Amino acid sequence: MTLHAVARRGDPARPWLVFLHGFSGDCREWQEVGERLSDYSRLYVDLPGHGGSAAVTARDFADVREQLHTTLVSYNILSYWLVGYSLGGRIAMDYVCQPGVTGLVGIIVEGGHPGLQQPEARAERLCSDNAWAARFSTEPLRQLFHDWYQQPVFATLTAEQRAALVALRAQNNGVALAAMLQATSLAVQDDLRPALRQRDYPFWYLCGEHDSKFRAIAEELAVPCFLIHNAGHNAHRENPDDVTERLAQILRL
Repeated sequence: MTLHAVARRGDPARPWLVFLHGFSGDCREWQEVGERLSDYSRLYVDLPGHGGSAAVTARDFADVREQLHTTLVSYNILSYWLVGYSLGGRIAMDYVCQPGVTGLVGIIVEGGHPGLQQPEARAERLCSDNAWAARFSTEPLRQLFHDWYQQPVFATLTAEQRAALVALRAQNNGVALAAMLQATSLAVQDDLRPALRQRDYPFWYLCGEHDSKFRAIAEELAVPCFLIHNAGHNAHRENPDDVTERLAQILRL
């Protein structure tokens, strides 16, 4: 099944930039950054359960891979960078670690986790994500997202930033988000480290300088990493100027 996406055309001689948003985001999430890179064609994808793809369901990562592949084919995208934030970064890494991927120029991940390694950590995450999914299925989203953005990974958000995100994310369909949360839980994601170590394509990592959890992950992955100044986990929203400059720098390389 094809995912909803918004396409913007640039220089046909350059590779596409395919942007994947985070959990509860949509195709608008990367546009402030992407539209500043207008020399490149851009594809802003709505992941299953989100935005214009709210009615699209996925049972697991394999379904998401197939949906993303079908979407790239539908736009005749033959050469591309994958750029993903958080959930979108995990999906991007999962996608490029599969055999037979064609057309990939490179991957840029902002705050994405390569996978849990310990069974205990997987069990704990599964319990947590199932509890959140139950809440997404039944509770009003505005109050729920108020609680969601109290999680430690979002600790650097200001009250104003948190309120803006709550208002934006409350427009989602809670049942659709719950289904996607369970289908792509970190608890059921493969540990992608072995495959990423065998890669033959560029892999760049972006991370807010105040996002200590994902700074540690970037160091563990031992890939080139740009720290985004004055930003936490949601770096492209907190400092779009710096993220745009880093993307431009990577593309020049």
